[in-house]
Amino acid sequence: MTPFLIALQFLTVFPVHLKNMPSPKQNGQSLLFYPVIGLLIGLVLFAVASFLHVLPVVLLSTIILVLWILLTGGLHLDGLADTADAWVGGFGDKENTLRIMKDPACGPFGVLSLIVICLIKWSALYVLLQEQYYTALILFPILGRLTPLFLFLTTEYVREKGLGWSIAQYIPKTWAMIIFGISLLGAGYFVWVGLVTATIFILTLIYLRYKFIQRIDGITGDTIGASIEIAETVCLLCFIICGFYI
Repeated sequence: MTPFLIALQFLTVFPVHLKNMPSPKQNGQSLLFYPVIGLLIGLVLFAVASFLHVLPVVLLSTIILVLWILLTGGLHLDGLADTADAWVGGFGDKENTLRIMKDPACGPFGVLSLIVICLIKWSALYVLLQEQYYTALILFPILGRLTPLFLFLTTEYVREKGLGWSIAQYIPKTWAMIIFGISLLGAGYFVWVGLVTATIFILTLIYLRYKFIQRIDGITGDTIGASIEIAETVCLLCFIICGFYI
């Protein structure tokens, strides 16, 4: 139960109070519950969208986007902004990139990345809700939280302390691969649109992994947060576009 509570506390703003300091092993095991947390977030978005479906779509899409951000406390958006600043300001240098990521200040490229990602998400949500694909709201948070499983399973964690290091050292790899595969099958509910979205999702993860290794020889907490946001947005956009062609 503790690994689940760790994941819930870290990935959401739900009030969770752990009685004891988690062990490194429990931190590693918490990764297995990330897709479950994505499912909970998706169910909340689905429930709110279904309940408020009578509202104008432009208002409903804004409510869903804001709720989506609030549920995660903006954690992944913070990682996106830090990564964007570091990628541009690091000038291709590993040490500079890692140093800028640790800077709590948000630079112009970080702000720009937040504007772009939120604009794309809002636009895609508007179309999704207009077409009344409410069930799809459950899928994207799950796919987003499969991203850490993929990255931790395939890529070295470059910082030697903190929650990310504990996860990297103690992740139950066999179970993580099984959970990743089973969770990904959920996209099959949407048949061909889901299949294409899942394929684009995997290709996006492979590309992001390649870029992270190329620049910093691995991943950090910020790059994982950025990857979650990018993966969710790409999948949401792909789902909408495929819905008009398939």
